Amino acid sequence: MLRIKRTAAILTAFLIMFCLTAQAEEAGKLIAAPEEAASFIETLLTDDPSALDGKYQLSAQMNLALKLSGGFEGLAKQLTSLGEIQEIGTPFETEFAGQTAFRIPCRFSAMPIDLVMLLQDGVIAGLVTAEYTDPDGEAAEEGDTACENIELALPVEGLGELPGTLSLPEGEGPFPVVVLIHGSGPNDRDETVGMLKPFRDLAEGLAEKGIAVYRFDKRSKVYGRELADDTQATLMDESIEDAVAAVQLMAGQDAIDASRIFVLGHSLGGCAIPAIDRELKTAETKAAGYILMAASPRKLWELMKEQMEYLYSLRPEVTEEELAEKDATIAQIEKLKDLDALPDTETILGAYVPYWKWLRDYDILETARQITAPCLLLQGEEDYQATMEDYALWKEGLKGKENWTFKSYPGLVHAFVKGEKSEGADAYTRKAKVDDQVIADIAAFVG
Repeated sequence: MLRIKRTAAILTAFLIMFCLTAQAEEAGKLIAAPEEAASFIETLLTDDPSALDGKYQLSAQMNLALKLSGGFEGLAKQLTSLGEIQEIGTPFETEFAGQTAFRIPCRFSAMPIDLVMLLQDGVIAGLVTAEYTDPDGEAAEEGDTACENIELALPVEGLGELPGTLSLPEGEGPFPVVVLIHGSGPNDRDETVGMLKPFRDLAEGLAEKGIAVYRFDKRSKVYGRELADDTQATLMDESIEDAVAAVQLMAGQDAIDASRIFVLGHSLGGCAIPAIDRELKTAETKAAGYILMAASPRKLWELMKEQMEYLYSLRPEVTEEELAEKDATIAQIEKLKDLDALPDTETILGAYVPYWKWLRDYDILETARQITAPCLLLQGEEDYQATMEDYALWKEGLKGKENWTFKSYPGLVHAFVKGEKSEGADAYTRKAKVDDQVIADIAAFVG
């Protein structure tokens, strides 16, 4: 049965956009208890969604995503794709990205799902969907897989550890392994985006072809609060250091061939690959090669502005109010062009100034030219977030570098599932898996 997760899609319209802080953009009530979250959902689904306007404090990211979705009324309309709401279950508290989350089981006529409200100090930082929770508080179980999944945490100096999974193929090792590096935001180890779980797809698909896969919950998911308190945090802290540590961890596993450790980065994770290679040059264990999926060599603010313009172009009409909101967001993006004029403590689109300065000073293409290991760069031709323009820039900028291989896929979007560019974020709202050919090409590259 086709399942829809449009709610999650509004929060991933900018897959490359980063989110560390939950700075409230407007005044309003805070959410302090599960019952208050349930009341919010009841108003959204069964009453007048417009009554929620201005009533609660929203993070800047949530507010932006909501605007792109047409406000609370637009969000409620999207949820009608699940059918009529039949039951709103008992809410309960959980944790996500190091912050409080309230999970509300909801039965729609087409299918049951959980609506999950993400909070930071009472501010609504996100609204996503998840597998339906039964009355005992357990989520629906995933199907059996052919690989052996071993829980293996990744140590993080000064913080603790990141929960992780090592997926091993059937048979005798040692196996080659691919370490997976997430895109932006507080991703889980499956890189769950709406209805999609691309990292789980890669793990299962590659394991079937004799290749182990290691994936872990991102630092901003597990230690989101700590990162939010660190005004000096950069992509090094959020992702790159953990990628380097994951390679070293794999080298110490008996089931893994330490000479055949590959690193795969998706979206912002792909953009980070050249910096990961730079850090691995001084590490005890190096990577045997790299896979970049849906990465861009351009500056982040170029992509963000382009993505926003494109998403608005898909809307049949834009009101004056929506146009003003769009212009205000673009004005925020424009501030990224003069970061030296801003204090470190200022946040722009959810990240402190030092985070953006690090990205500004990071020359992705030049750093990529220094990689000597084999590299495979993959691009979906229907991707509106990292586009075929980015693909062409990679090919031109790395011309003559014989260690680089390029391949694009007709009919695939940012998550490497089938879709069309004109769908925008709707491509994340149906259940699909990473294309078999993509998995086959990665397996052939790893060898």
